[in-house]
Amino acid sequence: MTNYLLLYRADPEAMAAMPQPTPEEGAAMMEAWNAWAARAGDALLDFGNPTIAVSPGADRSVGGYSQIQAEDFAAAERLLEGHPHSMMGGTIDVYEITPISM
Repeated sequence: MTNYLLLYRADPEAMAAMPQPTPEEGAAMMEAWNAWAARAGDALLDFGNPTIAVSPGADRSVGGYSQIQAEDFAAAERLLEGHPHSMMGGTIDVYEITPISM
């Protein structure tokens, strides 16, 4: 099995221009994320958290991360089908985590 880091990206200006979600909209978004997590099951190693760029030069389009495990990249892609971040117009970068051998 291979571990993958997912970086959630969205245009920072577009995100800033979006109105704050109502409590109902926020609950629906969280429900969609929880439904994805349930569908991913044991493949979801770390649900992750939102991120905010703070260092000079940091990519402000990265808004969060998760970590999954899959047989290969194709299987990882299948886990991302219908992902709520993509459904909201964002993109997901997938990075294979490669262990360091000493």
